[in-house]
Amino acid sequence: MTTPIRFVMIGGFLGAGKTTLISQLARRFQADGKHVCIVTNDQAAGLVDTQLLKSQGLEVNEVAGSCFCCNFNGLTAAMDEFEQRQRPDVILAEPVGSCTDLVATIAMPMMERLGGKFEHSPYAVVLKPGHGQRILSGSGRGGFSPKAEYIFRKQLEESDVILLNRIDELSSEQVTELESLIEAEYPGRKLICLSAKTGENLELLYRTLQESAVPRALTMDVDYDIYADGEAELGWLNATATVSSPEPIPLDDFVVKLVDDLRQRLEQVQAEPGHLKILCSSTGDVSVANLVSSQSKTMLSMSSEASARELELIINARVRLDPAELKSFVVATLDSVVESYSATYTVKQLESFRPGRPVPTYRTVAT
Repeated sequence: MTTPIRFVMIGGFLGAGKTTLISQLARRFQADGKHVCIVTNDQAAGLVDTQLLKSQGLEVNEVAGSCFCCNFNGLTAAMDEFEQRQRPDVILAEPVGSCTDLVATIAMPMMERLGGKFEHSPYAVVLKPGHGQRILSGSGRGGFSPKAEYIFRKQLEESDVILLNRIDELSSEQVTELESLIEAEYPGRKLICLSAKTGENLELLYRTLQESAVPRALTMDVDYDIYADGEAELGWLNATATVSSPEPIPLDDFVVKLVDDLRQRLEQVQAEPGHLKILCSSTGDVSVANLVSSQSKTMLSMSSEASARELELIINARVRLDPAELKSFVVATLDSVVESYSATYTVKQLESFRPGRPVPTYRTVAT
């Protein structure tokens, strides 16, 4: 009898650190001799996370153009394609950060339609501390409206396990406060405090994901009108571009400067970033910088320490801002930063839009 493929879905809001955690988990499964594949997801093509994971030698398929729940068949096709090469032991799936209701629209339909092919791990949701503290304490919504906050809360509500990430950036007092807030609002949830960056408590999560998801007696109630409005508040931008320079450009400095310039432009109009991530690459060297909130600093999340005259850029921005205005800010940033290096650039692809209303392919209701 063929052993079921372990299906691990890691949810969480934009900028929570899902991709870094999935990379760490992939390595941990591989250390146990497992063949691991990853499915990423985005509302448009050109995802930084996909290229970042591939650059680390991981096997990745991307479902682009809609979220997993609205393209269930795209998700299953991406997983089937892995099997044509080598049957995976483990599939790690990273849904869009603005999505919720994934147990009812992904996990349960998979169990119904694909039977014993998959063994489902408990559904884990990554919590970003900055937004978590402001939203759960009632001290502020972190620049987002009540409708976007609704999505954030629903993600936590449907979880089997809540992952308090980035504890390496927090004091022990801050961790204790967040633990208390989570327990008060979501009693009974398993809570794991970890750092995807340093690997702290990764082993505890790994052991937890060896367990099987407990069947749900009830599915979560979701108001799809509020959900749709919350998603539509975010301007969504994916772009790819090439940069040419007469002199070598340090990839790390260049990508940090791009993110920091855009961060300052967003601050001027008080536009809250859900997540801003830019990947800069050249002949195998990769640098990534990102910004996860208005109250955080630009971070170089992957350093290459390389320089090159020809660069490839992938830009992903999810910001509470009109898409046309977001596009103008990104173009102005490229103009300014590229000119500062006496370089030129060409945009290969650029999409800027608001996500459409979520319409799940399937939705299982357990009562």
